Amino acid sequence: MTRRPRPTLRLQLTLLYAAVFSVSGAALLAVPLLGASSTQPAGQPDGTRTPPPDVTHPAFGASAVGFAVMVVVSLVLGWLIAGRFLRPLRTITATARDISASNLHRRLGRGGRADEFAELAETLDGLFARLEASFESQRRFVANASHELRTPLAAERALLQVALADPDATAETLRSACREALTLGEAQERLIAALLTLASGDRGVERAGPFDLAAIAGTAVDGAQPEARRREVRIGASLAPAPAAGDPSLVASLVANLVGNAVRHNRTGGRVDVTTGLTDRRARITVRNTGPLIEADQVERLFEPFERLGRPRVGPGDGHGLGLAIVRAIARAHGADLAATARPEGGLEIEVTFPEGRGIPG
Repeated sequence: MTRRPRPTLRLQLTLLYAAVFSVSGAALLAVPLLGASSTQPAGQPDGTRTPPPDVTHPAFGASAVGFAVMVVVSLVLGWLIAGRFLRPLRTITATARDISASNLHRRLGRGGRADEFAELAETLDGLFARLEASFESQRRFVANASHELRTPLAAERALLQVALADPDATAETLRSACREALTLGEAQERLIAALLTLASGDRGVERAGPFDLAAIAGTAVDGAQPEARRREVRIGASLAPAPAAGDPSLVASLVANLVGNAVRHNRTGGRVDVTTGLTDRRARITVRNTGPLIEADQVERLFEPFERLGRPRVGPGDGHGLGLAIVRAIARAHGADLAATARPEGGLEIEVTFPEGRGIPG
């Protein structure tokens, strides 16, 4: 069953204008006619019914012709006026249709107007700007992910080729090559797991439930202790109860990445402090660490995927630059407030405050 095409907005406005003019004209013409029919001629006895006006009278014919002409004129004027007022909308529609993923840099502009159409153009320009930033971020992400995945694969292939091409290879050298290949494979597994976690955070919270931020932070601190001892970094924890609601597995990834990032990007003999608690009945976790000095205007860049502020990754265990990107994605999915501050003495202070967990006992 085919659907009938709906009339265009211009046609609807034309009919509306014509209807208003026609009703107004009909009312103006009806007033003298009704007055003539209700007037009693002089000398006519009371109670005598006045005959209806003669529709063949020239005045009535002229009125009918004038009414018909007015209807036609109102249709023409309505069509012209509607087209004039809808012209900016057609321009906006045509320009928006021409804008695609390859030329999102184009903008509509206000065009010197200060009306609703200018507000619509400004709103669409803001949307195109956000889409352009999103597409650009996606392109960078895909390029960086491809590079990060290709690097260990190339190293693993070179390692195996060298081992196989060595005519004097022994069982021990082959075992060593296999161990290095396993290490590279584990790095790839961690990268893929981080990418999956980042995608899960961007997708949002699917399984919401109660959790205690202090318990999750305690588990993350215990899991980071071996790496902290290896890097000679001390971890201090002050974990007060902090009940909230959300996806416990995603929140565990958030906290683990916060603590792990604070340990990895530290200095020998440095320190990490993890605190949890309630602020205005909202669960909060704060992670502070010592480390290199970071410019205040560079802090936001740390939350971009694969961003290391120019510091190359020196080994498989040095991370992939996804930790803080995962933190931001999971915080957004939970509607949590994320604040990061560069410390004057070096390192970062990152605070995540979750929405109030209604219905969860404190």
